[in-house]
Amino acid sequence: MGTGTKRETGEPAWVGLPGGLLTLRRLLLVVWTVALTVATGVSLGLLAGAGWAAFAAVWPCALVWGWVMLGRNWRSWRYAERADDLLISRGVLWRRQTVVPYGRMQLVEVTSGPLERRFGLASVQLHTAAAASDARIPGLVPAEAERLRDRLTELGEARSAGL
Repeated sequence: MGTGTKRETGEPAWVGLPGGLLTLRRLLLVVWTVALTVATGVSLGLLAGAGWAAFAAVWPCALVWGWVMLGRNWRSWRYAERADDLLISRGVLWRRQTVVPYGRMQLVEVTSGPLERRFGLASVQLHTAAAASDARIPGLVPAEAERLRDRLTELGEARSAGL
């Protein structure tokens, strides 16, 4: 997946996130939207009358908007392994690009919560000496997350030892 090679234009070889993260986030959006629609409709219907229960329709509208925004956000996440550092780019309205030099990495860990494990996902968390520069790549396939962790750890050790 991410080999660190460059295209002929000199640009880094960017790797996007697998679709499992988008599926997980959209499923959570649907579950919460259904729960909020039912809760709003029932509570307004009982407390204010049946006409007011129609205001529960705001949640399905939010679902449509959230569905689109989650897709845009997911497409914005990408990373690239370069010779001396790792690039992480994300964001739709406010683009954010993080550059983590291999020699500055202190700890690289792979985490996977219960929902992530259910969807076959893992996240790579990079810790550096400066707490503000910690970086994270969510929603990777576990094999890719472990490969990335091992590669980054190896490169980090080599760079910090001056090799």
